[in-house]
Amino acid sequence: MNLPLKFVHTRIEEYAMQVTFDPREGRGTVVYNLSLIRKEDLEYAISVMKDAFKAGICVSGLVRFIEEGAPVGDFQVPAGHCAIITMCSSTLDGVLMRKGVPSNPIGGGVVEIENRIPRRFTHMILYEHTTIDPLQALISQEITSVNEMMRRGSGNILANIRQCHMEAETLVGEVIDDLAGSSFSGILDVGLPNTPALGVTVDPQYMGIVALGGTNPMAAIKEGGVFVMTQAIKGLMDVQEMQEILEF
Repeated sequence: MNLPLKFVHTRIEEYAMQVTFDPREGRGTVVYNLSLIRKEDLEYAISVMKDAFKAGICVSGLVRFIEEGAPVGDFQVPAGHCAIITMCSSTLDGVLMRKGVPSNPIGGGVVEIENRIPRRFTHMILYEHTTIDPLQALISQEITSVNEMMRRGSGNILANIRQCHMEAETLVGEVIDDLAGSSFSGILDVGLPNTPALGVTVDPQYMGIVALGGTNPMAAIKEGGVFVMTQAIKGLMDVQEMQEILEF
């Protein structure tokens, strides 16, 4: 039996409906990304991830490392490798939904940062037109400069955008306030109603919300010449199974 193609916006919506993360309590399930590196590169990867968190370009400082041979959902870590679990920014769509705010995922792309201020999207892939996560695809194109941004405050990083109806503006503000005190720190920009968010047009009577890409640390590791293979929007995990990267 041939299964129909599933576009990314459908996967995001399916996972968002299963998110139970409560930012005020710090409990519940979140969407995660899974990345593979070679075992010998783990120490370097941890160092880069710590720097990325300190630079404020991570969705969350929470991480989990899985050893070779161990299962992660329906995936088994191959020999000679280590899996890195990080929080996916699609968790935000689930948190919004639990607050009663439907969100429409638009796409993922590359954002130009200048003196630590986000300026505009320079590349964008729409979720409704791709079956591969845009940020996963863009990492392979080697057009990011995450390390440059961490060192000098200017560069190109990964981000994504969704839109919410402007009538939900108050509720969106409440969600952002709740997230401010949580382990999710990935909000990059919130646009005004009927106004482009970092250059991306939203529908009439809608507002855009831009979040950091959960794969920014992996892009930084790859920029260092290290093998990284990432599967974004991989599954759901209890947030309490993860630890702060600064604890490693």
